[in-house]
Amino acid sequence: MSSLRRFFVEKIESPLVIDGEEFRHAVSVLRIKEGEDIIVCDGSGLEYLSKVKKINKKDLEVEVLSSAESDVEAKTDVTLIAGYLKGDKTELVVQKAVELGAKKVIVFNSEYCSSYMNENKLARLNKVSIEAAKQCGRAIAPKVFYEDTFKGALMDGEGCENKLFACEFATSNEVDFKNLKGSTAIVVGSEGGFSKEESELATSMGYKTVYLGKRILRAETASIALLGIIMHSLGELE
Repeated sequence: MSSLRRFFVEKIESPLVIDGEEFRHAVSVLRIKEGEDIIVCDGSGLEYLSKVKKINKKDLEVEVLSSAESDVEAKTDVTLIAGYLKGDKTELVVQKAVELGAKKVIVFNSEYCSSYMNENKLARLNKVSIEAAKQCGRAIAPKVFYEDTFKGALMDGEGCENKLFACEFATSNEVDFKNLKGSTAIVVGSEGGFSKEESELATSMGYKTVYLGKRILRAETASIALLGIIMHSLGELE
Protein backbone atom coordinates (compact mmCIF):
# COMPACT_ATOMS: atom_id res chain seq x y z
CA MET A 1 0.00 0.00 0.00
CA SER A 2 2.99 2.29 0.35
CA SER A 3 2.96 3.23 -3.35
CA LEU A 4 -0.51 4.79 -3.15
CA ARG A 5 -1.08 8.48 -2.44
CA ARG A 6 -1.21 9.13 1.28
CA PHE A 7 -3.41 11.56 3.25
CA PHE A 8 -3.74 12.45 6.93
CA VAL A 9 -6.97 13.16 8.79
CA GLU A 10 -7.75 13.79 12.45
CA LYS A 11 -10.15 10.87 12.76
CA ILE A 12 -11.42 7.96 10.68
CA GLU A 13 -15.18 8.14 10.60
CA SER A 14 -18.12 7.31 8.35
CA PRO A 15 -18.73 9.07 6.09
CA LEU A 16 -15.06 9.96 5.71
CA VAL A 17 -14.32 13.40 4.25
CA ILE A 18 -10.94 14.88 3.35
CA ASP A 19 -10.96 18.69 3.31
CA GLY A 20 -8.76 21.70 4.00
CA GLU A 21 -5.09 21.61 3.00
CA GLU A 22 -5.18 17.88 2.28
CA PHE A 23 -8.08 18.36 -0.13
CA ARG A 24 -6.36 21.21 -1.96
CA HIS A 25 -3.16 19.18 -2.27
CA ALA A 26 -5.08 16.16 -3.56
CA VAL A 27 -6.97 18.06 -6.23
CA SER A 28 -4.63 20.86 -7.27
CA VAL A 29 -1.25 19.11 -6.98
CA LEU A 30 -1.83 15.36 -7.17
CA ARG A 31 -4.83 15.54 -9.55
CA ILE A 32 -6.64 12.77 -7.68
CA LYS A 33 -9.56 11.26 -9.64
CA GLU A 34 -12.84 9.71 -8.55
CA GLY A 35 -12.50 5.94 -8.20
CA GLU A 36 -8.80 6.18 -7.31
CA ASP A 37 -7.42 4.15 -4.40
CA ILE A 38 -5.56 6.08 -1.70
CA ILE A 39 -4.18 5.54 1.80
CA VAL A 40 -5.68 7.52 4.68
CA CYS A 41 -3.93 7.75 8.06
CA ASP A 42 -5.17 9.15 11.37
CA GLY A 43 -1.95 9.03 13.38
CA SER A 44 -2.89 5.78 15.13
CA GLY A 45 -0.32 3.71 13.24
CA LEU A 46 -2.98 2.16 11.01
CA GLU A 47 -3.19 2.60 7.25
CA TYR A 48 -6.68 2.67 5.73
CA LEU A 49 -6.96 1.55 2.12
CA SER A 50 -9.69 3.79 0.73
CA LYS A 51 -11.39 4.79 -2.51
CA VAL A 52 -12.28 8.31 -3.62
CA LYS A 53 -16.04 8.19 -4.15
CA LYS A 54 -16.74 11.82 -5.04
CA ILE A 55 -14.84 15.04 -5.53
CA ASN A 56 -16.78 18.09 -4.35
CA LYS A 57 -15.83 21.76 -4.49
CA LYS A 58 -14.32 21.76 -1.01
CA ASP A 59 -13.75 18.13 -0.06
CA LEU A 60 -13.32 14.51 -1.09
CA GLU A 61 -15.81 11.83 -0.08
CA VAL A 62 -13.90 8.66 0.69
CA GLU A 63 -14.90 5.04 1.34
CA VAL A 64 -12.66 2.97 3.63
CA LEU A 65 -12.09 -0.50 2.17
CA SER A 66 -9.76 -2.09 4.72
CA SER A 67 -7.17 -1.31 7.37
CA ALA A 68 -3.78 -2.67 8.35
CA GLU A 69 -1.08 -1.79 10.83
CA SER A 70 1.84 0.06 9.27
CA ASP A 71 5.05 -1.95 9.06
CA VAL A 72 7.36 1.07 8.79
CA GLU A 73 6.79 2.76 12.15
CA ALA A 74 9.59 2.46 14.72
CA LYS A 75 8.90 0.04 17.54
CA THR A 76 10.69 2.29 20.03
CA ASP A 77 9.46 5.75 20.98
CA VAL A 78 12.16 8.33 20.31
CA THR A 79 11.69 12.05 21.00
CA LEU A 80 13.97 14.67 19.47
CA ILE A 81 14.27 17.84 21.57
CA ALA A 82 16.08 20.44 19.47
CA GLY A 83 16.88 24.13 19.84
CA TYR A 84 15.07 26.41 17.42
CA LEU A 85 17.38 27.43 14.55
CA LYS A 86 17.70 30.33 12.18
CA GLY A 87 16.05 30.40 8.74
CA ASP A 88 14.68 27.10 7.48
CA LYS A 89 17.21 24.90 9.31
CA THR A 90 14.60 23.68 11.81
CA GLU A 91 12.45 22.55 8.87
CA LEU A 92 15.37 20.37 7.72
CA VAL A 93 15.73 18.90 11.20
CA VAL A 94 12.00 18.11 11.42
CA GLN A 95 11.98 16.57 7.95
CA LYS A 96 14.90 14.24 8.70
CA ALA A 97 13.60 13.40 12.18
CA VAL A 98 10.36 12.18 10.62
CA GLU A 99 12.23 10.18 7.97
CA LEU A 100 14.40 8.54 10.63
CA GLY A 101 11.35 7.51 12.68
CA ALA A 102 11.07 9.92 15.61
CA LYS A 103 7.67 9.77 17.31
CA LYS A 104 7.75 13.35 18.60
CA VAL A 105 9.72 16.54 17.94
CA ILE A 106 10.09 19.30 20.53
CA VAL A 107 11.57 22.65 19.51
CA PHE A 108 12.74 24.90 22.33
CA ASN A 109 14.06 28.32 23.22
CA SER A 110 17.25 28.55 25.27
CA GLU A 111 19.73 31.09 26.63
CA TYR A 112 21.83 31.33 23.45
CA CYS A 113 19.01 30.80 20.96
CA SER A 114 18.76 33.77 18.57
CA SER A 115 15.60 32.77 16.67
CA TYR A 116 11.99 33.25 17.71
CA MET A 117 8.90 31.11 17.25
CA ASN A 118 5.38 32.18 16.35
CA GLU A 119 2.15 30.37 15.46
CA ASN A 120 2.79 30.53 11.72
CA LYS A 121 6.28 29.06 12.05
CA LEU A 122 5.01 26.24 14.27
CA ALA A 123 2.20 25.50 11.80
CA ARG A 124 4.81 25.37 9.03
CA LEU A 125 6.91 22.87 10.98
CA ASN A 126 3.89 20.60 11.45
CA LYS A 127 3.17 20.86 7.73
CA VAL A 128 6.75 19.82 7.03
CA SER A 129 6.21 16.81 9.32
CA ILE A 130 3.13 15.73 7.38
CA GLU A 131 4.89 16.16 4.03
CA ALA A 132 7.86 14.12 5.24
CA ALA A 133 5.61 11.37 6.62
CA LYS A 134 3.91 11.06 3.24
CA GLN A 135 7.21 10.98 1.39
CA CYS A 136 8.70 8.21 3.52
CA GLY A 137 5.50 6.16 3.80
CA ARG A 138 4.77 6.61 7.49
CA ALA A 139 1.33 6.21 9.05
CA ILE A 140 2.13 8.76 11.75
CA ALA A 141 3.10 12.37 11.16
CA PRO A 142 4.82 13.34 14.43
CA LYS A 143 3.47 16.45 16.11
CA VAL A 144 5.95 19.29 16.51
CA PHE A 145 5.65 21.16 19.80
CA TYR A 146 7.34 24.31 21.06
CA GLU A 147 8.69 24.95 24.56
CA ASP A 148 9.55 28.54 25.49
CA THR A 149 11.90 27.45 28.29
CA PHE A 150 14.74 24.95 28.33
CA LYS A 151 13.46 23.39 31.54
CA GLY A 152 10.09 22.84 29.91
CA ALA A 153 11.81 21.11 27.00
CA LEU A 154 13.77 18.85 29.36
CA MET A 155 10.56 17.91 31.15
CA ASP A 156 9.18 16.58 27.85
CA GLY A 157 11.75 13.80 28.16
CA GLU A 158 10.43 12.66 31.54
CA GLY A 159 9.27 9.08 31.43
CA CYS A 160 11.77 8.05 28.77
CA GLU A 161 14.08 5.19 29.74
CA ASN A 162 17.05 7.00 28.20
CA LYS A 163 17.60 10.75 28.40
CA LEU A 164 20.54 11.94 26.31
CA PHE A 165 22.08 15.41 26.20
CA ALA A 166 24.46 16.37 23.39
CA CYS A 167 26.69 18.93 25.08
CA GLU A 168 29.77 20.72 23.77
CA PHE A 169 31.27 20.47 27.26
CA ALA A 170 31.34 16.66 27.09
CA THR A 171 34.62 14.86 26.45
CA SER A 172 33.25 11.32 26.56
CA ASN A 173 29.97 9.42 26.42
CA GLU A 174 28.05 8.54 29.55
CA VAL A 175 25.98 6.14 27.45
CA ASP A 176 26.84 2.77 25.94
CA PHE A 177 25.20 2.98 22.51
CA LYS A 178 25.79 -0.73 21.86
CA ASN A 179 23.46 -1.70 24.71
CA LEU A 180 20.88 1.06 24.30
CA LYS A 181 17.29 -0.12 24.72
CA GLY A 182 13.93 1.47 25.40
CA SER A 183 12.26 4.83 24.85
CA THR A 184 14.74 7.64 24.33
CA ALA A 185 14.78 11.45 24.48
CA ILE A 186 17.58 13.28 22.67
CA VAL A 187 18.46 16.92 23.43
CA VAL A 188 20.51 19.01 20.98
CA GLY A 189 21.09 22.74 21.24
CA SER A 190 20.71 25.76 18.99
CA GLU A 191 23.52 27.47 17.05
CA GLY A 192 24.75 29.12 20.26
CA GLY A 193 24.99 25.87 22.17
CA PHE A 194 24.26 25.61 25.89
CA SER A 195 25.30 27.63 28.90
CA LYS A 196 26.98 25.95 31.87
CA GLU A 197 23.77 26.49 33.86
CA GLU A 198 21.70 24.72 31.22
CA SER A 199 24.15 21.83 31.15
CA GLU A 200 23.96 21.51 34.92
CA LEU A 201 20.16 21.65 34.79
CA ALA A 202 20.02 18.81 32.26
CA THR A 203 22.36 16.70 34.40
CA SER A 204 20.30 17.38 37.52
CA MET A 205 17.20 16.15 35.67
CA GLY A 206 18.80 12.82 34.83
CA TYR A 207 20.17 13.46 31.35
CA LYS A 208 23.37 11.66 30.33
CA THR A 209 25.88 13.59 28.25
CA VAL A 210 26.75 12.51 24.72
CA TYR A 211 30.04 13.31 22.99
CA LEU A 212 29.90 13.98 19.24
CA GLY A 213 33.61 14.08 18.51
CA LYS A 214 36.32 16.71 18.16
CA ARG A 215 34.86 18.43 15.12
CA ILE A 216 32.37 21.24 15.67
CA LEU A 217 29.07 20.24 14.10
CA ARG A 218 26.36 22.60 12.98
CA ALA A 219 23.28 22.32 15.18
CA GLU A 220 21.19 20.76 12.40
CA THR A 221 23.96 18.26 11.61
CA ALA A 222 24.21 17.27 15.27
CA SER A 223 20.46 16.64 15.53
CA ILE A 224 20.27 14.51 12.41
CA ALA A 225 23.51 12.61 13.04
CA LEU A 226 22.73 11.79 16.67
CA LEU A 227 19.18 10.73 15.88
CA GLY A 228 20.52 8.42 13.17
CA ILE A 229 23.02 6.90 15.60
CA ILE A 230 20.32 6.35 18.22
CA MET A 231 17.86 4.77 15.77
CA HIS A 232 20.60 2.41 14.55
CA SER A 233 21.59 1.53 18.12
CA LEU A 234 17.95 0.73 18.92
CA GLY A 235 17.74 -1.56 15.90
CA GLU A 236 15.28 0.68 14.07
CA LEU A 237 17.35 0.94 10.87
CA GLU A 238 17.71 -2.79 10.33
